[in-house]
Amino acid sequence: MKRKLMASGMAAAMALSMVMGTVGMAEEERTTFVVGFDAEYPPYGYMDDDGEYTGFDLELAQAVCDLEGWELVKTPIDWDSKDLELESGSIDCIWSGFTINGREDDYTWSYPYVDNSQVIVVSEESGITGLADLEGKIVGVQAASAALELLSEGGDQEDLAATFGTLQEFADYNTAFVELQAGSIDAVAMDIGVAQYQIKEKEGYIILDEELNSEQYGIGFRLDDEELRDTVNEALLALVEDGTVAELAEKYELGDMVCLGDGILEEGETEVETEAVTE
Repeated sequence: MKRKLMASGMAAAMALSMVMGTVGMAEEERTTFVVGFDAEYPPYGYMDDDGEYTGFDLELAQAVCDLEGWELVKTPIDWDSKDLELESGSIDCIWSGFTINGREDDYTWSYPYVDNSQVIVVSEESGITGLADLEGKIVGVQAASAALELLSEGGDQEDLAATFGTLQEFADYNTAFVELQAGSIDAVAMDIGVAQYQIKEKEGYIILDEELNSEQYGIGFRLDDEELRDTVNEALLALVEDGTVAELAEKYELGDMVCLGDGILEEGETEVETEAVTE
């Protein structure tokens, strides 16, 4: 009986270890890197025609793992549950077009790697040419997104949102865009990189010239994971220097948005800072 109890205890411990991922692991012992991402967020993370998860963020994560000798574990998550996934240890980080601004104290942040902005996408035939034209309109937005925070009470664009007929939340932007195509909503508030990808794939839509804000993307780690963050930061700077970042930025048409290394490599800095840059 004692032997069975010990075996049961060992099995439970192993199960708990698997659930907790690599929480508390010394970085020299790390063999895997579990990245949580939104699987419907092109060009940063999505499923390609071959059924494989890919995108700018995931390819960059793979390059980091190649440098460090880690196995990349791509873990699609419900964006609305991203904090629970991170805190439970199911993932090591949130790496999915994740906005730093307004969340500076909530995570341990990597260096910012993309300059982003929130924009409005509408049909070319909608007659909407500026933000003022959204008065009384139905505007879609992804749940738990930076755009939603911006347009919600306390956000920088709450006054604009107060003019909308409805601010409607969707689980992901692909669904929101389907509703836009169907005419069920009048506009979608979203990240410019995702907006550019969507209108390239679907004709008849435009991005309004007036932007809602400007912001930056970073990789979000748990607050006590400075060591892992620093290791990833070092790898990211090495990938800037060897041209990998520029190559991926060109592949995903993000060359004018990627800012990784700005203000760091130019100054000849070689040591990884203990605080993430949040310009």
